[in-house]
Amino acid sequence: MNIDLSFYNWEIIRAFILKGFYFSVVLTVVSTIGGVLFGTLLALMRLSGKKFLVLPATFYVNGMRSIPLVMVILWFYLLVPGSFYSAIPFRLGENYRSEISAVITFVAFEAAYFSEIMRAGIQSIPRGQVHAGQAVGMTYGQNMKLVVLPQAFRNMLPVLLTQTIILFQDTSLVYAIGAYDLLKGFDSAGKNFGRPIESYLLAAVVYFVICFSLSYFVKRLHKKIAIIR
Repeated sequence: MNIDLSFYNWEIIRAFILKGFYFSVVLTVVSTIGGVLFGTLLALMRLSGKKFLVLPATFYVNGMRSIPLVMVILWFYLLVPGSFYSAIPFRLGENYRSEISAVITFVAFEAAYFSEIMRAGIQSIPRGQVHAGQAVGMTYGQNMKLVVLPQAFRNMLPVLLTQTIILFQDTSLVYAIGAYDLLKGFDSAGKNFGRPIESYLLAAVVYFVICFSLSYFVKRLHKKIAIIR
């Protein structure tokens, strides 16, 4: 197998790969923020004790967690009417249908996983603190906002970041609908220059370096949080 190392140069990286890397990062950040917000809402619904809130939230979470992500990506891309994308201003929906579909899919899908993390974090807070908040006259919303959620977020931070790393790895699946992510950038470079082996080898190295570095950071953060406790 002949591997041409001259393929690895800045011009190719700048022209093909950085564009995909930018979208992968944006998709990861937006999906994490949206997933945490939507997931927190789902977690609060499941912990409310009210059936009309618990049942739909439970169905949504269990349903999403039981379906492969790539299938959900294809569903949102193929089944959402074109009129939805046409309604997006400045023709963004028409020009970036794959990318917008990917963002919607990841927020909806990851919310189910972040919901379980949030629910576990909220339940990890001693009930005595919740009762203390109620004793001083706090409402349910005030108790969650001022007492429970701040502590729960600190406890859950390493797990949330770990899920974010997994999310970044999963962004490569948007390749199935033609979105220009990091993997698509490597694939395009390899096809244009006739170096598919080199492009996929470099893609594997880049994904490994990014995810390993982030995992090491999360491990250090987890140790610091453990010391604070």
